Amino acid sequence: MRCIQCGFMDDKVIDSRMSREGTCIRRRRECLRCGYRYTTYEQMERTELRVLKRDNMTEALNREKILKGMIKACEKRPVGMDQLDVAVDEIVAELHRDHQREVPSYLIGMKVMEKLQGIDPVAYIRYVSVYRQFRTVEEFIELVRRMEVKAANDALQRKLPLG
Repeated sequence: MRCIQCGFMDDKVIDSRMSREGTCIRRRRECLRCGYRYTTYEQMERTELRVLKRDNMTEALNREKILKGMIKACEKRPVGMDQLDVAVDEIVAELHRDHQREVPSYLIGMKVMEKLQGIDPVAYIRYVSVYRQFRTVEEFIELVRRMEVKAANDALQRKLPLG
C-alpha cells in the first residue's frame, strides 16, 4: 500500500478489525519511512451484478446510487448515515445472494421501500411518492391510510398478551 503522505510503498499493519457486518476489514497502517498512519478498507470483490432497467437497457449495480436515493428520502429526518449505510449493505448483499447476473430495477426499488418503511415512515412516503409516480392525490392518500391501519394493527399486536 502506498503511503498517502510520502508515497513510500512499505508499511506495517497496526490494527485490523471487522466492520460493516463482517463484510469489510478495516486496517490501520503506519508508513515505515515517515511514520504517517492511515486507514484502509478491504472487502471481497464480487462479480458485477447488472441492473435491468424498464427500457431493457442494463447498467452496473451502483451502491452509491441506492444510498443517494435513500439519503434524499431521509433529508431533514432523524436518520443517521450509519443506519442508511447498513441498510444499503443489506440490500446489496440480498441482491447478490438472490441474483446471479441481472436484477430488475423494480426489485431494487421494492427493497429500498421495504428498508425505508422500517427506518422512517416519512422517508418511506417520500420515496414511494417518487418511485410509484402517483397519478392522483387519492392514490397517495390511500397509501397513507394503509400505513395508518398497519401502524394501528402493529400497536394492537404489541399490546395483546401472548398465549
